[in-house]
Amino acid sequence: MLFRRLLSLAGLLALGLPLLAQPTAKTAKPNIILIMVDDLGFSDFGAYGSEINTPNIDRLAKQGLRLREFYNNSICAPTRASLITGQYPHKAGVGYFNVNLGLPTYQGWLNRESLTFGEVLKEAGYNTYISGKWHVGNDSLYWPLQRGFKHFFGFIGGASNYYDISPYPEKVPPVELVRDNQRVNLEPGKYLTDEIANHGIQYINESVGSGKTVRPFFLYLAFNAPHWPLQAPAEDIAKYKGKYSIGWDSLRAQRLKRQIELGIADPKQAIAKRDPEVVPWESLTYDEKELWQRKMEVYAAMVDRVDQNVGRLLAELKRLKQDRNTYIFLISDNGAQGGLNSAGRRKPQRNSGPIGSAGSYDYQEQNWAYVSNTPFRNYKATSHEGGISSPFIAWHPATIKAGTIARGTAHLIDLAPTFYDLAGAAYPATYQGVKTNPLVGESLKTLLTQPSDWSRQQPIFWERAGNRAVRKGKWKLVSLYPDKTWQLYDLETDRGETTDVAAQQPDVVKDLNAEYEAWAKRTGVENYDKIRPANQGFPGGNSTPKANQSPNRPTSEARPARVGGGRN
Repeated sequence: MLFRRLLSLAGLLALGLPLLAQPTAKTAKPNIILIMVDDLGFSDFGAYGSEINTPNIDRLAKQGLRLREFYNNSICAPTRASLITGQYPHKAGVGYFNVNLGLPTYQGWLNRESLTFGEVLKEAGYNTYISGKWHVGNDSLYWPLQRGFKHFFGFIGGASNYYDISPYPEKVPPVELVRDNQRVNLEPGKYLTDEIANHGIQYINESVGSGKTVRPFFLYLAFNAPHWPLQAPAEDIAKYKGKYSIGWDSLRAQRLKRQIELGIADPKQAIAKRDPEVVPWESLTYDEKELWQRKMEVYAAMVDRVDQNVGRLLAELKRLKQDRNTYIFLISDNGAQGGLNSAGRRKPQRNSGPIGSAGSYDYQEQNWAYVSNTPFRNYKATSHEGGISSPFIAWHPATIKAGTIARGTAHLIDLAPTFYDLAGAAYPATYQGVKTNPLVGESLKTLLTQPSDWSRQQPIFWERAGNRAVRKGKWKLVSLYPDKTWQLYDLETDRGETTDVAAQQPDVVKDLNAEYEAWAKRTGVENYDKIRPANQGFPGGNSTPKANQSPNRPTSEARPARVGGGRN
């Protein structure tokens, strides 16, 4: 038996395959997996109303907790800054994006005063890993291994192709990745979503091992799907052929109906008014409809593939007998991406081959993002609910009651304190001789197991590119740059933000504005007019992705010129 075992191991090594850990005992402390998807709207999982096939993610939801109100920072890098550190993005050094605007709160990388969950959990005895998108420090001095993580695989900037497409007529470079601190390229024939999951599974196996002493692990699995460019395996795209012939208006209505049936949406709540920039589906020609359908088919396939890999992860946890001792959290970094789409009739951008294939280059655009963000108003990079609302799923069968749906009113800054609470990790006042920024979020540990006993104590604040907001109780104060006039909404009855009651509630506006100004001062928020980058086209984004622009070349993420859409 031993001889056969040694032969088996030798065979795996000869083939260059990683050795899988054998099932072992549970660790004393819980493992924690944080999964984040990119540019996915509130309604894009089946458990939140979607028609997209996400059985594994839906299983996590049905066996765990879903929140109706979980908030992000509206766009990639600031969201990641808050997620990884438990700080508001300005306090962590990423108040605008992963670009340096010349001020400490806008330097574009995580500062040393804001500890990462890699650093804190490492000190608590965890093996800490990242697989996927980093986006909070371009220079190698600020890469994950320099911020407390044992291993990293993924890409540093804001976007990436999903397939290797070189050599290529337009001289698009290889898919440039990093493994630990070494630059590598995505292998030809590999799909990036799969490779992100593969490395996450490899790290879990490494951590579990086969020895008597097992360290708990923390895995941050940061998928870049379904962020542009729209690229997916052909077999996954084929599943959705013809699925979107009903168009965006009918599909949004279907999703809302399912959300109400699921208990995710309240039928008494006002929903967002129809976006006037989304043209009626029936006004398009047959060829236009075919092109737009293809875009959503590919988008759905990208989400589907993420779900397949979540299923692989769950199977591996079960094989390793770690499934009963592992918390899984799943969120999106911002709402789906809008952007001006030439009255809905612009032909999708393509380089080579059909939309979705290796070498093609396109994004979801506003017509379909309007569906993804059901039932909310507006899009990525705005402080309306469509830009800052994320699905939130928490799973831990041993402690979280199956099928729980709660309001929550939680934010990214709450996750790091929650992880430390679950792990029994102390957040230090100083770290490596540097005085740390105190955590500002609230642990969700009680919310996970006793939702009725948890309520938020502090307001939540937003500022990014001049877009501002405050959430306190039922009230939400919001303004979109360049208009600095505050709007006020009662989210108890109007989460669609349809009726501005600022004129009827001047005292509420005054009080919330005072709280915002105090927060902005202590957090280092600057007047956006003074720091606005010279190349900024429209608030919330830079330039529309070009058909010949590689997402692997720039250090920051290009965004559509009108990410806020029609400011509806």
